[in-house]
Amino acid sequence: MLTVLGFAMIATFLVLIMLKKMSPIAALVLIPALFCVAVGQGAQLGDYVIEGVGKLAPTAAMLMFAIVYFGVMIDVGLFDPIVRGILRFCKADPVRVVVGTAVLAAIVSLDGDGSTTFMITVSAMYPLYKRLKMSLVVMTGVAATANGVMNTLPWGGPTARAATALKLDAADIFVPMIPALGVGLLFVFALAYVLGRRERKRIGYLTLDEALVPETEAVLVTAGGKGKGKGERKGGKAVGAGGDASGAQAGAGAGEGDGFQGLDPKRATLRPKLYWFNAGLTVALLAAMILELLPIPVLFLLGAALALTVNYPKMDDQKARLAAHADNVLNVAGMVFAAAVFTGVLTGTGMVKHMADWLVGAIPAGMGPHMALVTGVLSLPLTYFMSNDGFYFGVLPVLAEAGAAHGVSPLEIARASLVGQALHMSSPLVPAVYVLVGMAKVEFGDHTRFTVKWAALTSLVVLAAGILFGII
Repeated sequence: MLTVLGFAMIATFLVLIMLKKMSPIAALVLIPALFCVAVGQGAQLGDYVIEGVGKLAPTAAMLMFAIVYFGVMIDVGLFDPIVRGILRFCKADPVRVVVGTAVLAAIVSLDGDGSTTFMITVSAMYPLYKRLKMSLVVMTGVAATANGVMNTLPWGGPTARAATALKLDAADIFVPMIPALGVGLLFVFALAYVLGRRERKRIGYLTLDEALVPETEAVLVTAGGKGKGKGERKGGKAVGAGGDASGAQAGAGAGEGDGFQGLDPKRATLRPKLYWFNAGLTVALLAAMILELLPIPVLFLLGAALALTVNYPKMDDQKARLAAHADNVLNVAGMVFAAAVFTGVLTGTGMVKHMADWLVGAIPAGMGPHMALVTGVLSLPLTYFMSNDGFYFGVLPVLAEAGAAHGVSPLEIARASLVGQALHMSSPLVPAVYVLVGMAKVEFGDHTRFTVKWAALTSLVVLAAGILFGII
């Protein structure tokens, strides 16, 4: 019963947000509350929610202060050279823009934190997508998938969890997986190229000089695309026709006054004399995070306070910067706490355990010698519908035990468990994804509908490469 209700709850949530019948925050709160009552545990709803909120509160605090910190870094101009450098590499060509998004997300993912990756990637690329009227879900989808592949780094989380759960060495799990993960990353770059060509065909491209001037002065230069992909300017606003909902959103949003502010060399918030201080502070913050000198929420709290104080000594200026980023903070923090209701009910009622047990029990006995392959396939839905903690500490040991009974090495099981991470990073249970869609101003349902198929395909490519190389 709990198994059926668990799958029904998740399916209801996904359907409603993808059809845009409910907002993600409302769906994350109301749907689990109704299902909690349906399973006869309504009296415990409060306990489940408080427990879920308690577990996610540090994550919410981290995201709140990280948004403030990186928001201030954007305001003072820390990322302006990066944006201009990427723009010159991309040459305002949609193909290069999308490939550049994948490369940037992969590089920044080396710090092991998805939220930081998405904040930096969106900060650098969002103005360019808006200016060229490209589909914003292409940006979020490519960034999330690239980060998902890189999330398997030993300090990224999943590999360490697998090593801990099965009492293995993280290096023994990760190092042999590098060729397969490399293939997965190359596939993401190839996917970005294909999506970029589709965007070029749809909207054409600007010349570099036109992309750098204010929006009302630029003229869209098409590159042989179909007529419905062209944009027309009226009264300084961009009017887009054709394309998907997110493409229309990008086209409409480009005329709202926020076009290329990230590149405005005269904005009042710039602090050019403090550039190297801000760069050094950011490097020190990321290094401290990787070395785990302090909990990440504490590091970002201290970093945000220091950045505000040094760059904006006047109280009014500090208030103005906090107010400027309040929308992002409220949106992301609210989403995380709403997700705490979903995860709290899913875990507290026992739904997630029954779902995992049912999936493991449904494996045919004849598949025993192929448990590594089974684990790889199961990692896609299980890491999407469950937290990494739930999968690696709750399900993976059971799969490893079943594999050991048929002579399958725990190392193979552990490596196979990593292949679902490309899809996991777009799960509604991953707080970082709300940073991505929130800063990119993309509906979570649009992101899900666009990304899931490509992320799942990327995971399967990694699995196939692992089998081909004899790693899994």
